[in-house]
Amino acid sequence: MSSRRRDRGQAAVVTVLFLMVLLGMAAAVLDVGSWYREDRELQATMDASALAAAQALPDDPGEANTLATDYATKNGGGLDTVEFPASDTVKVTGSRPAPGFFSKIFGIDAVTVNGTATARSGVLANAKWAAPIAVDEQHPYLQGKRWGEATELELDTVGPGAYRLINIDGSHGGTNPGTLGDWIRSGFEGYMPLGWYYSDPGAKYNTNPNFKSALDEVALEGKELLFPVYRSTREQGAGFEYEIVGWVGFVVTGHVIQGSKNNKIFGHFTKVIWEGIFSEEASPDDFGARAVSLVE
Repeated sequence: MSSRRRDRGQAAVVTVLFLMVLLGMAAAVLDVGSWYREDRELQATMDASALAAAQALPDDPGEANTLATDYATKNGGGLDTVEFPASDTVKVTGSRPAPGFFSKIFGIDAVTVNGTATARSGVLANAKWAAPIAVDEQHPYLQGKRWGEATELELDTVGPGAYRLINIDGSHGGTNPGTLGDWIRSGFEGYMPLGWYYSDPGAKYNTNPNFKSALDEVALEGKELLFPVYRSTREQGAGFEYEIVGWVGFVVTGHVIQGSKNNKIFGHFTKVIWEGIFSEEASPDDFGARAVSLVE
């Protein structure tokens, strides 16, 4: 056999071996990518399951367990355990088999992916999408936590020129009546911390149809609104202020707006899970409005 033929034979063997290595690397890349996607999908399921469960805390850990299980089952399964490290905290863990395809050539039929997530429920310290109607902390149904029972909120005067409408955007002075109506429909698009807020002077709901129509719309929808709760008031010069100490959910069912007196909103208080940042305080004021968040 000539040396040229031997060289060609050796080259063919090397080429075949090189192709096999390339195929093996391509197979590994494809399977590893598939396993990574499975891992991300499981983690997303665990995150969402923990957030769903936290909505029932701290009142009902049994319901929290059910929510976590139901959500995971509807999204591919894999939930293994549900634990409660604290009354307001839930931790979920899960696992799933992630089958391989090309890896079977090397005797690997599947790998196991794992996920864990922890979520907490807390009283709002900063709220987003709040509506501009202030609720007195001393309202008897709020004090008694009488959720779901029909009641009414007064819109009449609280102080000089103040009619329980507040500038939830932190401004001082009057707000456009159209903006007030928009805040009723959709809430203020900004985070609202606890503290002192100026009153929106006057009874604009008497003269502007946008405010009344906004109340009619949310009543027809049965929409939950988030109202700021005030404890104290004060007057500094021309400015009347409310001390906002928390938030409460309220479902509007109707209203009577007929002049400068005896104006009311009808509906009921309700517990809500709302977009915002929860309080880290040991004993914050709790009016049934809470936020849930993933924690490390």
